[in-house]
Amino acid sequence: MAGIVLQWHLQTELKILWLVFSVSLTGILSFFIIPFFEKYKFSAINGISIAALFISIGGLLAFYKNIQHDENWFGKNYSTEEALIVTLLDNPIEKTKSYKANASVDYLLKNDSAIKTKGTVILYFKKDSALENLKYGSQIVFTKSLQEIKNSGNPGGFDYKRYSLFQGITHQVYLKENEFTILPTVNKKKFTQFIFSSREKILSILRTNIKGEKELGLAEALLIGYKDDLDKTLVQSYSNTGVVHVIAISGLHLGLIYWLLLLATRLLKKRKNINPVATGWLRPVLIIAGLWLFSFLAGAQPSIIRSAVMFTCIVLGDSLTRKTSIYNTLAFSAFLLLCYNPYWLWDVGFQLSYTAVLSIVIFMRPIYNWFYIKNKILDFIWKLNAVTLAAQILTLPISIYHFHQFPNYFLLTNFVAVPLSSLILLGEILLCVIFFIPVIAAFVGKILAWLIWIMNSYVERIEMLPFALWDALQITILQAIFLIAAVAGFGYWLLEKNKTSFKYGLAALIIFFGLRSVSFIKANSQQKLIVYNVPQKQAMDFIDGRNYLFVGDTDLLADDFVRNFHIKPARVLNRLEESSELKNYFQLENIIQYKNKKILLIDNNSTFIHKAEKIPVDLLVVSKNPKLYFKKLAETFIVKQVVFDGSVPAWKMKYWKNDCDSLHIPYYDVNEKGAFVMKLN
Repeated sequence: MAGIVLQWHLQTELKILWLVFSVSLTGILSFFIIPFFEKYKFSAINGISIAALFISIGGLLAFYKNIQHDENWFGKNYSTEEALIVTLLDNPIEKTKSYKANASVDYLLKNDSAIKTKGTVILYFKKDSALENLKYGSQIVFTKSLQEIKNSGNPGGFDYKRYSLFQGITHQVYLKENEFTILPTVNKKKFTQFIFSSREKILSILRTNIKGEKELGLAEALLIGYKDDLDKTLVQSYSNTGVVHVIAISGLHLGLIYWLLLLATRLLKKRKNINPVATGWLRPVLIIAGLWLFSFLAGAQPSIIRSAVMFTCIVLGDSLTRKTSIYNTLAFSAFLLLCYNPYWLWDVGFQLSYTAVLSIVIFMRPIYNWFYIKNKILDFIWKLNAVTLAAQILTLPISIYHFHQFPNYFLLTNFVAVPLSSLILLGEILLCVIFFIPVIAAFVGKILAWLIWIMNSYVERIEMLPFALWDALQITILQAIFLIAAVAGFGYWLLEKNKTSFKYGLAALIIFFGLRSVSFIKANSQQKLIVYNVPQKQAMDFIDGRNYLFVGDTDLLADDFVRNFHIKPARVLNRLEESSELKNYFQLENIIQYKNKKILLIDNNSTFIHKAEKIPVDLLVVSKNPKLYFKKLAETFIVKQVVFDGSVPAWKMKYWKNDCDSLHIPYYDVNEKGAFVMKLN
């Protein structure tokens, strides 16, 4: 992990990584030929060599996994207007304004020759395009220029460029019907085609027997991780109440599959007429095959693959009659996964799944032992709550760091959602087994739809309770590390009664609160203006301390998804609260006076009167599509800086930029550079 992180941030040269690998490996091998009584003297060198070896391995894995370092990556030879032959890696998915599909770049057509390449791009197809023949494996050719994937650049925003790169995706393109040609050839892998066909069959069974959009969308996500039909407001409700892990395919789901496979293969142990040696291997092979088949059907997400690897290690350990440490099993599964894809280290699901399992392993039994309950039903209920409480301990800092919120009633929602979702999952598996009997399948489908409706309604009602969500929490990665250290110190103190660990935990907690205090002091003294990069929208925040005043399109106030994605992260990062007015803020028509700055906002057609004494303007913000001539504007105002926001049409901005160049006025395009931040103190 250290090597992966260091390589990503430092971008060490390949030859240096190989040099460290070679030297450290030589040091380890040399240790074995040293006389036995001399080894103790060099044990520290051996330890350093082992650490350096694994760090170099992590760096090498991260280097080679980066598609941009591949010699066959299409980006090394690609230039605009060159033709590309690509293969669709999945079936096109319907979005609000387009269809979306990932595609591998197979060939680059250059100088009448086809150059074989590697890499993945995102294809967006216009909705009126003829897409009936486009599906997994279809090959198309187009010459339209690819666009490099960029971030919105808003403060605290999601790093979509890095997220895509970690999946090998670097470019995207929007295609209309006449801008691509479907080739008669197809490029399919038999196993992948089998997975797609199986998923389509399962989706068809669910869509036939489960009615209701919300119920069907959740059923699809719960069974095979298909989330394109999920209701966005419902997902937000599950997130706000702390049970979004029910929707995300994880160890909970695979644990149920593992239990079912154990039951289904139990007969193999009892059959006396079967060779015991064959039985000893046949059962684990069938269980492992079933686990991995479900994992691939569920989309092979890091969380489910992690669980599959871990359960595989458990099954193999049991088949060899060896009881392995759960910590070693977790570490080994993480090592294998990071060898396959080192960038899964940044995956939130990967982080949360490991910390949750680790937290349950460490804290579940001590928490459960708090109470002794004779009644088996009540004891089972307390055990479920003990698992939920234990999982929250180590995941809490990571959840706050990534999601900036904490569901206060997570115990209430998990108490109902976890067992109910498990029952629904088992019911869906039953539905897929008996789907060929329409009457029974329809009956099971109605029961499942009713159970899902109950779970959805319960979660939505919990969300409506007062103080259900502690929102807008902001901690830095350094604060998260010290918070985890505090939890670890106090946890070890409680488990082992170790006073030293208590001191370390207390010190980490003091440092954590000290860092937070410093961040609050800085937030209280900030004064700035942010012009956000929101596609086709005008959005600005005037900030005074921890208060902000929003200026922009009012429909953003009603669009939760756009606001939460583009604007809310900056407000959380700066610890802001909405205010109806700010000190030293005055607006007269399209001129805003804030602090000691004068801002001119032009978002509609305006006329300017020529004045002998021009008005100095610190900042000109251009929005939307006004009829604007900079030469006439310059007769009235002396503009120090121009900002074009996300609502300005690209074709018109090109002319305005030329005008700014001719008038020697510096300009800033938020579409290219991200949000514009102007400090006022």
